Amino acid sequence: MKRLIGYLFVAVLLLNPTILLAQKSAGTEVKQLQGPQNPRLGFVIHGGAGVISRGSLSPEREKEYRAKLEEAVMAGYKALQAGKSSLDAVEIAIRILEDSPLFNAGKGAVFTNEGKNELDASIMDGKTLGAGAVAGLTRVRNPITLARAVMEKSEHVMMVGAGAEKFAEQQKMELVDPKYFWTESRWNALQKILKEEKEKEEKSKDHGKLIEAEKPANKFGTVGAVALDKDGNLAAGTSTGGMTNKRFGRVGDAPIIGAGTYANNATCAVSATGWGEFFIRLSVARDISSLMEYRAMTVQQAADLVIKTKLQKLGGDGGVIAIDKFGNIGVSFNSEGMYRAYINAEGKPVVEIYGAEK
Repeated sequence: MKRLIGYLFVAVLLLNPTILLAQKSAGTEVKQLQGPQNPRLGFVIHGGAGVISRGSLSPEREKEYRAKLEEAVMAGYKALQAGKSSLDAVEIAIRILEDSPLFNAGKGAVFTNEGKNELDASIMDGKTLGAGAVAGLTRVRNPITLARAVMEKSEHVMMVGAGAEKFAEQQKMELVDPKYFWTESRWNALQKILKEEKEKEEKSKDHGKLIEAEKPANKFGTVGAVALDKDGNLAAGTSTGGMTNKRFGRVGDAPIIGAGTYANNATCAVSATGWGEFFIRLSVARDISSLMEYRAMTVQQAADLVIKTKLQKLGGDGGVIAIDKFGNIGVSFNSEGMYRAYINAEGKPVVEIYGAEK
């Protein structure tokens, strides 16, 4: 009988090798912190990824970034401690980042080729798989709040442009003059790119080709948050001003459910930042969830496989934050840095900007 049981066990492993995979990590061992019946609170945010090398920020500016990230992550975490939902925590933190000129979302949004600010956002409820998204906004102060209203107060998932802003008016959302989003640093960044573009066009006859000045080398400033609340419910949200010098009604991955945002209580919640076209083509956020669901990967394994292998192989850069149903955190990026903050196992805030921070 013991021999028969042994044979059956081996057969199960051969038929389902993901059981073995789940026990090992490609790098470090990932510890399970809690069971699904009693998950711990968990909260992670990001403020964008890109060419953020040590020394590229003045000490004063780095201090500003770290302070704002800590403010946002603590606000979301305190909401969770007070018994609020993961959706509440995500919205609260992202609104803080949207109101800051430091990040490419809301107040600090970058400019389009036409000199406008166009805002996108999305949010997803891991419990119900409900989702809401908005794109092409020019007057809504906090796009993440409108995205949540689309999810909870309409029968739709995505609204864009003038129609989305009409819905915002109906929902009594705070609308602002488009000038509210103007910041000198973002305006100067656009003028620099336009100048480079003009100089390059004068030297080239092939104007239809994407020129070097348009490529998003260091223009990733999307913000996002993922949360696990006391009831074990996951949520994710993302908000952005898009890409500097974007044109032709371009929309990136931030408002695309499954690309820039995804949440499912069965697996994880994910918010992404980076070169949106690649994140859309790979369905990055949903792919991380799928790897956990179908290949029994840990949240960190899944994030690393998608960001450091699949995305990099395709030529895209950026990163993700993620949290699983047990409260385990996954952070992965293939750029030089990513503004990020999370609450550790001791309930303390950890703020990081560069790669391999200790």
